[in-house]
Amino acid sequence: MTSAAQGAIRHGGRILADQLKIQGCDRVFLVPGESYLAVLDGLYDVPEIEPVVCRQEGGAAMMADAYGKLTGQPGVCFVTRGPGATNASAGVHIAFQDSTPMILFIGQVGRDMVDREAFQEVDYRQMFAPLAKWAAQIDTVERIPEYISHAYHVALSGRPGPVVLALPEDMLTETVDVPDAKPANPGYAKPNRDDMATFADMLAKAERPMMVLGGPGWSDDARRSVEAFSARTGLPVCTSFRAQDYFDNDHPNYAGHSGIGPIPSLRDAIRDADLLIVVGARMGEMTTSGYTQMDIPNPKQSLIHIHPDASELGRVYRPDLSIVAATSAFAAALQDVEVAQLATNAKRTADLNRGYRDSLTPLPTPGDVRMEEVLSHVAATLPADAIITNGAGNYAGWVHRYYRFRTYRTQLAPTSGSMGYGMPAAVAAKLTAPDREVVCFAGDGCYMMHGQELATAVTHGLDMTVIVSNNGTYGTIRMHQEREYPSRVSGTDLSNPNFAKLAEAYGALGIRVERSEDFPDAFAKARAHKGPALIELMTSAEAISVSTTISKLRERVK
Repeated sequence: MTSAAQGAIRHGGRILADQLKIQGCDRVFLVPGESYLAVLDGLYDVPEIEPVVCRQEGGAAMMADAYGKLTGQPGVCFVTRGPGATNASAGVHIAFQDSTPMILFIGQVGRDMVDREAFQEVDYRQMFAPLAKWAAQIDTVERIPEYISHAYHVALSGRPGPVVLALPEDMLTETVDVPDAKPANPGYAKPNRDDMATFADMLAKAERPMMVLGGPGWSDDARRSVEAFSARTGLPVCTSFRAQDYFDNDHPNYAGHSGIGPIPSLRDAIRDADLLIVVGARMGEMTTSGYTQMDIPNPKQSLIHIHPDASELGRVYRPDLSIVAATSAFAAALQDVEVAQLATNAKRTADLNRGYRDSLTPLPTPGDVRMEEVLSHVAATLPADAIITNGAGNYAGWVHRYYRFRTYRTQLAPTSGSMGYGMPAAVAAKLTAPDREVVCFAGDGCYMMHGQELATAVTHGLDMTVIVSNNGTYGTIRMHQEREYPSRVSGTDLSNPNFAKLAEAYGALGIRVERSEDFPDAFAKARAHKGPALIELMTSAEAISVSTTISKLRERVK
């Protein structure tokens, strides 16, 4: 049975499953709970929707976020009440800060038990209010189609983001005859002719312009449109934090990525620009290097800010031109913008690109396994459409520095800096794009946050590679600790398992690499393996970041 006939009596769980099917949902990520058994029963009769059973709710929610990033459609996650919901909140926060469409469904106590502090009872409307675009509870079974339709419209419109819907257990078991909703039809803002004419005039007059790409609503067509516009005008382009796949890194006008520790040539170019064109990015702390690249609230640079949500325009920085538009719509409109080749910009653009290409030359770091050599090999080996995932930690600095992202949606990483993201994101990526290679990078601390989702990868027989840098420390915190309190190590050391043997215990291929020269063979074996493979890199904590060591940090205060 694949769908319910109109006019049929259905319980709430089946009605909900039918609404998801109508909205185009083909996969849900979940950890089961007795609070929404009726939904599981409803999904049994809707085989078009694949339930992906996860091992922890945070991992399930992060998979839903990764699915939303890859497809542009809401990633759907189901968790149970109380601890299930609190675990999932990490993924909701990622989706909020990353502007990812997502819907989290939470099983809730029965309506007759509300406000008694029943078993695992929480008011999710209050709990998720600051973390989601909309948090609500469906108290009437007849309104399930209405709420699901609304949830899809909210998650997709304006600045996309997560929606949270609580599902009282007794509501889901009630039966009713109710019509289904139609597929969502959200609206998207487009730039008007006056906006684009002003944009063209400001760009034509600029001597040191820079375009910054980021935020939601992109597509491969949008990437190509911006690349063509940059080639036609000579405009240099950079990407914001963890949006490096929005512009071909091999493009001659690419200047690098802004954010944490941008290369000096790009940092100076942003500060010295006379015109900044920010397309989609929120210009938050990570993208602006802690709000240091522009004056608040009046930047010395002329600022054109394009964003799908009007409330983001002027939130921190006052624009000279505000354009409320979906990024894909703005990118498409660039095709009609007539601006002559920026003659005064040619040498500057070439110099900025040279600065970026020079930054790809590996900086040697200490240890028997050197991350710069690992990343250089991975970058030279993988196809252009391979998907790279990572969570948070200093190990990610090597990924961002030395890997060249060439096509859209080849980078999945949280701008919120949430640890543990890489492993569940890799699972979702391989399920969503089975014909593409997927490689997850993680640190030892990061991997242990959601490494149990390797079991999910094994269950589904996913051909993916996980690379874990094991240096026995929480590297980012250790770096800050050594900078602020040198030689006073406290609370940052880690005692780890043998990750290669742990992977084997899960049923995956496990390989331990203790010398850089052994990595190419290990990587080839992992890529050829049918099923998940994990490579454990025995790295040195002394190599605390791309550009410094623990010894150098300590020497600064002597």
